[in-house]
Amino acid sequence: MRRVAQVIRVLPEKVDEYRALHRDVPQPVLDRLRACHIANYSIHLLGDRLFAQYAGDDLAADLALMAADEPTQAWWRLTDPCQEPVAEAGTGERWASMEQVFLME
Repeated sequence: MRRVAQVIRVLPEKVDEYRALHRDVPQPVLDRLRACHIANYSIHLLGDRLFAQYAGDDLAADLALMAADEPTQAWWRLTDPCQEPVAEAGTGERWASMEQVFLME
């Protein structure tokens, strides 16, 4: 299982909207996450930064399935306008991947 940690900026004027959206994530989106073997998924907020953490086995294949899913695409159309990539994000990357420097299991 591969662990992933990512960061993105939430627009200050969109923080309340982003929180509200995540209080009621549509069931088809949650079902797709589970079907794509995404486990232990959480998003945390600090200031204007969102930190996401999750784990999966074949993330490249599973994330491609998620991207092709219409309910997930509709969800992203709601959440994406609340966010902007951080300066450290690579070209074309929304959520910037973070380097794991420590893990205790």
